[in-house]
Amino acid sequence: MSSGQPGADELAAEAEEALAEARAAGIHCIAVPTPFLVGRVNCYLIEDDPLTLVDTGPNSGKSLDELERALGALGHRIEDLGLIVITHQHMDHLGLLEILARRSGAEVAALASLGPYLQDFSASATADDDFSMGVMRRHGVPGELATALGAVGAAFRAFGSSGRVSVPLHDGETLTLRDRTLTALHRPGHSPSDTAFWDEERALLLAGDHLLARISSNPLISRPLEGPAGDGGRDRPHALIDYMDSLRRTQVMPVQLALGGHGPPIRRHAALIDERFRMSQRRAAKLRRLLDDGPMTAYDLATRMWGNVAVTQAFLTISEVLGHLDLLIDEGRVSEDASAPVTRFSPEDP
Repeated sequence: MSSGQPGADELAAEAEEALAEARAAGIHCIAVPTPFLVGRVNCYLIEDDPLTLVDTGPNSGKSLDELERALGALGHRIEDLGLIVITHQHMDHLGLLEILARRSGAEVAALASLGPYLQDFSASATADDDFSMGVMRRHGVPGELATALGAVGAAFRAFGSSGRVSVPLHDGETLTLRDRTLTALHRPGHSPSDTAFWDEERALLLAGDHLLARISSNPLISRPLEGPAGDGGRDRPHALIDYMDSLRRTQVMPVQLALGGHGPPIRRHAALIDERFRMSQRRAAKLRRLLDDGPMTAYDLATRMWGNVAVTQAFLTISEVLGHLDLLIDEGRVSEDASAPVTRFSPEDP
């Protein structure tokens, strides 16, 4: 009997149809390898004037080789690029920026607040790691583990890249190519700099990691691009709340096709966003039930939710827990005690 859900073959056919529609609009998906668990990252070549590449992949020889071969198969060279667009600050999306911009002389367009961050990526990434370690310690991760995870983060830093943003964009500003106009939409949550690019004429959204078909976009507790970073206590960024606000703004848009930074294209974006909201409600409810056992740190909750994954992926899981605790705090169902060096959360009656 049918479950009512599309099967693997149907999903594959739908994805190929969507990619064919994108190609007809002059947009080619180039999926390049990354060293990260997320797998390949989607870069998009827009055959227009200027020839435009959206995101670059990580800084690795394998990624560069595959990108260059894919461009060649489409009849182009890296040197032909006239514009490089960056959707957000994560290294799997911008790691080849310096190499590509140097070889092509292309302009670089990105959110204006990302410009200072990219001027010295290594220093920015170091500050990010320091902030992350502070958040982990504040929320119960043992100091030795936080330090070890920080060292792992430093080892990956070479996959990123510095660069100069020559076309700084603010929310609602446009990039005008010969055959299309792309509107920059700041959609923070997954990262502070997440930017989607909207082609209204084609009802097509270049979504970056703002919205992904097969996995949820983790709202990481990230160091703010502007203003004080805080210590990860009550003054921490509220990434999941920001992300849900961003999703609501995207949900009401008349998007017919969304092209994400990983995985296949998205046809029914509003329904997918509804599912993301339902998933957050389920996770928040589970965390609230765990707190019936008494006050806990975010790390306590993460280990109860995910076991050893909360050790190897401590910052990711801490971010997930804190995001959902922020929802529960807003609803009056959880209270936060940040008076001690390590923050604890307690259940409250709504």
